[in-house]
Amino acid sequence: MRTIKPKTLKGFRDIFSDEIVARDKVISTIKRVYESFGFSPLATPALEYKEILVGYGEEANKQIYTFSDTDEVKVGLRYDLTCPLSRVMAQYKNIERPFKRYQIQEVWRYDKPDKGRFREFLQFDIDTVGISSVIADAEIIFAMYQSIKALGIDNFKISISNRKILGEVIKFAKIESTLSQSVFRIIDKLEKQGLEAVLAELGDGRIDASGAEIRGLGLKREQINRIKEFIILPQSTRNEALSSINKLLGDCEGIEELRKIDSYLKGVGVDKDKVVIDFSIARGLDYYTGPVYEAILNDAPKYGSIMGGGRYDRLIGQFASENIPATGASIGVDRLVLALMKLGVIKGKKNFTDVLITIMLKDKLNEYNKLAIKLREKGINTEVYLGKGNIGKQLKYADKKKIPIAIIIGEDEFKEGVVTIKDLRAKDKTEGEIKERDKWLKARMGQGKVQTSQVVEEIKQILDRD
Repeated sequence: MRTIKPKTLKGFRDIFSDEIVARDKVISTIKRVYESFGFSPLATPALEYKEILVGYGEEANKQIYTFSDTDEVKVGLRYDLTCPLSRVMAQYKNIERPFKRYQIQEVWRYDKPDKGRFREFLQFDIDTVGISSVIADAEIIFAMYQSIKALGIDNFKISISNRKILGEVIKFAKIESTLSQSVFRIIDKLEKQGLEAVLAELGDGRIDASGAEIRGLGLKREQINRIKEFIILPQSTRNEALSSINKLLGDCEGIEELRKIDSYLKGVGVDKDKVVIDFSIARGLDYYTGPVYEAILNDAPKYGSIMGGGRYDRLIGQFASENIPATGASIGVDRLVLALMKLGVIKGKKNFTDVLITIMLKDKLNEYNKLAIKLREKGINTEVYLGKGNIGKQLKYADKKKIPIAIIIGEDEFKEGVVTIKDLRAKDKTEGEIKERDKWLKARMGQGKVQTSQVVEEIKQILDRD
């Protein structure tokens, strides 16, 4: 038989128990926050008709996995959870509005893999559909803020802006409207690439750190200077940002919407240094129409945005006879979990077993299994050793899997009606205190015998001590 080399596709990965456990903790924490705001769950298929998925804009459409199925129907894997939601809202016309949903499912993008960035990843969205007021946007931002706080993170920043203001800047700089999305995407690179790189991309282009040529947009010098004037506006506080943009552009709808969001955030007591106005925030997708927002962890900046979103009042209109207002935010769960594990904010768990029952006598397997059933019925996760090997090998197996307790029942124990319980964590707890070999052996590293009738109570006491 030909040997097939085992390997994963580029941008895809296998996920093991420690990260899965950490992921579940993150999801359950954020779910509680979102449900407290009145959001309810929704799930949609992984595959959609290709025509459903192509409303993201030219750049995003290049990253959608599309193919023809066996019936020659053109389909695609969902790129995010927003487009499927838009299809749902147009398809099920009796859904009560406002519709507030959260959704936790995998998405796929033919994207360049990077730190915390994969081609298959778990996304966690909240959206409010049917409300045109930016108070809905403010509530989404507040829910983001509350969920990050609930995870035990204090050093973070949520940046907000408004696409309508960027539209006014395009007019201010006297740039053709057809170039607006390209300008937005370049401005959105400011925090990652820096001011000089952004200005170069707006003009003749630049050479990046790898030596690759980045083509410029070819704007005129006076146009670039006006964009720069906008980018460097004072915005150390939300009040200062609103004042400076008003002086530059005058009154406009986008500024007024930010004022309303600012007023809401002040009213609910959001820390002013945690939610800031940053006019360089544009978000990459072309369908955003109003407020946009994203969150980063200040202690893990290399992971980039861990939450982000905005208002998209025209996307649902692609599938319906009317424009239906909507706003929402997405969490890249995999990126967030990896960042939190790196920071030590959340820990995974490689093993769920509380007790390993070792096998000393093969002909007593039924007795070992009966004890395992008894322990499981009392809520104690119990594994019966299935491999081969002596007691040393079995205890080594338990130690490598971080199983805290081993049960040993040999011929003598069966005769006496007792069970030997070994706390495998005792070595770590006592080795710093007990140095002499005789004392070490006398301490027996947490090992002791109890009556079979008392084994459940004894194990619970050992587990509760940790």
